Amino acid sequence: MRNQQGIRAARAVWPAWILDIRIGRRMEWMQMIIGLVRHGQTEWNALGRIQGQTDIPLNEQGMKQAEALAERLLKDGQQQWDAVVSSDLQRAYKTAEIIADKLGIPLLPPDVRLRERYFGEIEGTTEAERLERWGANWHTDEGVGRETDEAVRERGGDFLLQLPYGPADRVLVVTHGSFLAQLMAHMCAHLDNQHIGNMSYSIMEYKDEVWTPLLHNCTRHLPKIV
Repeated sequence: MRNQQGIRAARAVWPAWILDIRIGRRMEWMQMIIGLVRHGQTEWNALGRIQGQTDIPLNEQGMKQAEALAERLLKDGQQQWDAVVSSDLQRAYKTAEIIADKLGIPLLPPDVRLRERYFGEIEGTTEAERLERWGANWHTDEGVGRETDEAVRERGGDFLLQLPYGPADRVLVVTHGSFLAQLMAHMCAHLDNQHIGNMSYSIMEYKDEVWTPLLHNCTRHLPKIV
């Protein structure tokens, strides 16, 4: 659905947090499934440094993690994926590339709206450094230039509105932890507030105007890594 009329109709059924648009038209037929994946490990992940939009590559362990999920997806008979898309940050893009190569499906151009939350001055710091500089409430300190929850949700919503519409279009989205936490919490408000670890895998279904988790924050593919 790419024409203007179709876009207006699609917006009628999305939750208000996305664009706060209501035009009064229902689309009960609309259904889609998307996979949500956090990228593999980086050296900064291993050191506990917040990355934000700093462009850090996967480390060796992160490459193995991506391969492990790709192998799981290849053997999974429950879901067949049509394409992979990621943020433009290299840790997500490389993860997506590994998955796309293994599954033999297209790797779409990266989308900047899928970037991690911008953390301002906090980027590159460890927990000890954050506590020393900003105290225990560093995560709510407005002076550090951290991107707001509302801004993260807005760009996530913009991305969702441009996904292909229809049950035949199943897209894997490879992105980042804080971004995913905001996106999933507002797609499905009753989800548990869990830490989203590296290479976490979730599946969300949109049906009857509601997002439902078919799989949430699963990492069962990771314990096999040595």
